Amino acid sequence: MTIPPSHDPAAITVAVELEKIRGELTAGFARVDGSLALLVQRGDQTDRQLADHESRLDSLERARWPLASLAALVATSGLGLTLWQLATR
Repeated sequence: MTIPPSHDPAAITVAVELEKIRGELTAGFARVDGSLALLVQRGDQTDRQLADHESRLDSLERARWPLASLAALVATSGLGLTLWQLATR
């Protein structure tokens, strides 16, 4: 900021105060920008963790479905054997 052409002490004081305010605003914006960058980084970490948990859950669900089919097959086989034994008596 340039100093006004008049050498009025009030105008110089206002210019100095405005420059101080500008510096404080710049520092404040830098702090806010840093905080936002940290929040974005934490959000990215959370997204990665969530994706990892989803993939692990999907693999567990895929590994579990044959158990129900196997149980149904064993139950059906047991029923068939029981009916066969009853029919042969």
